[in-house]
Amino acid sequence: MIKVKARGNESIRQMLKRFKKICEKEGLTRDIKRNSYYEKPSERRRREMRKQARRASTGKR
Repeated sequence: MIKVKARGNESIRQMLKRFKKICEKEGLTRDIKRNSYYEKPSERRRREMRKQARRASTGKR
């Protein structure tokens, strides 16, 4: 669970900006977008295979 405490005279906008940065850093928004619709298991496997192939072709690990 992500918690953001106010720092001194910090405005709500600054706190919200910090919260969004933390969510991005932890990959929370990516997970929410991915889970916002149903993905069939076969599609999930296909996506993972493409991801692995892309990593193998670029040499990243």
